[in-house]
Amino acid sequence: MTFSLVARDGSGAFGIVISSSSPAVAARCAHLRTGVGAVCSQNVTNPQLGVVALDALADGRDAAGALATTLASEPHRDHRQVVIVDGRGGTAVHTGTHALGINHHAQTTGAAAAGNMLRDAAVVEALLAGYVDSAAATLEARLLDGLVAAAAAGGEAGPVRSAGLQVVEDVPWPVTDLRVDWHDDPVTELRRLWDVWEPQKRDYRTRGLDPTVAPSYGVPGDP
Repeated sequence: MTFSLVARDGSGAFGIVISSSSPAVAARCAHLRTGVGAVCSQNVTNPQLGVVALDALADGRDAAGALATTLASEPHRDHRQVVIVDGRGGTAVHTGTHALGINHHAQTTGAAAAGNMLRDAAVVEALLAGYVDSAAATLEARLLDGLVAAAAAGGEAGPVRSAGLQVVEDVPWPVTDLRVDWHDDPVTELRRLWDVWEPQKRDYRTRGLDPTVAPSYGVPGDP
């Protein structure tokens, strides 16, 4: 019911883009930690696996080692799909034997994509290629280019209802965390949200670091 892409770019930022036929997919499946890595835990989702994998990466394991540690902690690993990228751009993917419907994954240096309940395995290939081939200036926009390409390639077997986009950079919190939890066209809506957020993203980072130099947006109560 889900397809996702995890990535690390040349700046050291980590990002995830994800969509699903079920609600609130990003809240359940996407896991990021600044300077550590990115993980998606999906299919029949166990969100705890994202925490286990990030802790393993933080302890110094690479993506393959973190995946092995994560699966060792999970008695129902055959029902899970886990996608990991580590701090050196290494990737690892597990798709259990009980993954739903047509399922597939694809990897390259710095990025990995996976999905289940797909219309076609080519959806995941399009997701990764759309990201890799994108000339967009930001990690967020490149991730969205991958998501749009995957949707154009057929997406899921059923209607997609939720989507999410998350990025961590050089501060402990996500600099982008956009979610569409239930919508008839969540991919288009997620791109619209990015268009709203992009020109304000750096300003809100500044507000967290030094409010004395933060810009005002002129809303009531905003100094």
